[in-house]
Amino acid sequence: MPKQIHLAAHFPGVNNTTVWSDPESGSHIEFASFVKLAQTAERAKFDFFFLAKGLRLREQGGQIYDLDVVGRPDTFTVLAALAAVTTHLGLAGTINSTFNEPYEVARQFASLDHLSGGRAAWNVVTSWDAFTGENFRRGGFLAESDRYSRATQFLATAKELFDSWPAGAVVADKESGRFLDDGSVGAFKHTDEHFDISGRFNVPRSPQGRPVILQAGDSDAGREFAAATADAIFSRHGTLEDGQRFYADVKRRLPAYGRGRDDLLVLPAATFVLGDTDADAREKAIEVRRAQVSGPTAIKLLEQVWNRDLSSYDPDGPLPSVEPDISDSHIARGRASVRMHRDPLAVAREWRERASAGSLSIRELIIEVTGRQTFVGSPATVAAEIDTLVQSDAADGFILVPHVTPGGLDEFADTVVPLLQERGVFRTAYSGPTLRDHLGLRS
Repeated sequence: MPKQIHLAAHFPGVNNTTVWSDPESGSHIEFASFVKLAQTAERAKFDFFFLAKGLRLREQGGQIYDLDVVGRPDTFTVLAALAAVTTHLGLAGTINSTFNEPYEVARQFASLDHLSGGRAAWNVVTSWDAFTGENFRRGGFLAESDRYSRATQFLATAKELFDSWPAGAVVADKESGRFLDDGSVGAFKHTDEHFDISGRFNVPRSPQGRPVILQAGDSDAGREFAAATADAIFSRHGTLEDGQRFYADVKRRLPAYGRGRDDLLVLPAATFVLGDTDADAREKAIEVRRAQVSGPTAIKLLEQVWNRDLSSYDPDGPLPSVEPDISDSHIARGRASVRMHRDPLAVAREWRERASAGSLSIRELIIEVTGRQTFVGSPATVAAEIDTLVQSDAADGFILVPHVTPGGLDEFADTVVPLLQERGVFRTAYSGPTLRDHLGLRS
């Protein structure tokens, strides 16, 4: 029996993955755009709709970085509204554990799960930078060990709140009007190094009991956090060998927490370009990459490694001869890529070697090093590649990121999904009402 493939649709907002200049690209903030992508995903029988989040507009050189997220409505507001225009599609929201409080977040997710009939999912993330922290009263930032410690306790506290109402519990009899509460329904008390709270949770147990938990950390601490607490991990390891290594590493951690292999799904992010033939798709992919990385974008991305103002450089010219500035002051603020380049001098050396070997300009190099489309080819080729990766335990499915919003998923839904269904590896109808049903997860 082949593994069943899980698919989700990512609404990315405006960033350097999105071809926001494409004539087909619509608004990234109007509700109609969210509805379009979500309803396409539901028509194709996807597991869930995934909404990313940014807590502050990113800046570079003191100016808002307009090629990244330029605005994002509140996650819960969007997902609650989508619950009214979808019937089966899961609704996953990214909510930060560093600058929120467990009671508030648990109440919002329990409410969303009720409103959607059991389709809520929570992508638990942490925040690492003081720049984002300036928007919140605590300010500052937490070291990696501290933020994962807080996230662990945050999630544990939220689960206690979700579980504070027994299934089917009521506090009053409708016919007699008598209160039946013995003082235990909704009662909670939690004390640790991060939280000291007690009281009564005021949202009854939701259809799923608790939302599906997603996690996106790739560090060792992040993988351990996912193995201990998550139902699915959102990864960036989408190739066969890299995916198999990540998959095996995460799955081997599960027994230590009393969990089985199927208790955690591995869902890499994936982009795609489709064409009538593989050759046609490859040509389109080149066009898409050039549209994603314009000259100004290439300079912006280079600046994030060099940590210098490089606006005077020609994107079609060679890399700078000057070395990156390795001081603690960063030209880019609020971008994860700054954190990822822990050794910018080593990155600069590697990039110079690649540019020299391939006679690459700045823009050509950035196109090469900032990632390629995961799946490029005809619908038949893409369907076969997805199936191979899942059956080979490189993934349990994929979170698809279209390069055009909101209509970029339509072609995949109309051409690739039917081929996966013909292979018997993707549903033709939803088997149950909740997201846990879609994902095959225990309640």
